[in-house]
Amino acid sequence: MIDEKKIVKAPHNLILENRKNLNVSGVKDVDKFDEENIVLITEMGELSIKGAKLHINKFSVENGELNVEGDISSLIYSNVQENQGGFFSKLFR
Repeated sequence: MIDEKKIVKAPHNLILENRKNLNVSGVKDVDKFDEENIVLITEMGELSIKGAKLHINKFSVENGELNVEGDISSLIYSNVQENQGGFFSKLFR
């Protein structure tokens, strides 16, 4: 018999405190980062964190948890659940 491994997605949460401290769970990878922009690959798609003086304090690959400090001005998702498709892709199945 072949052992099948189930892929378990970690929960994805954001906790932003006073626009200065951000805790993110469900992080798969850090794509790029500098003091003004951090791009994360999460369970829910790509997350861009924009601001000033951004600093990654902690990133645990095992737990998928990340902590960012700095002046956070925006959080932007792209490619959210890219495997689902849009309205027309469901219509023309």
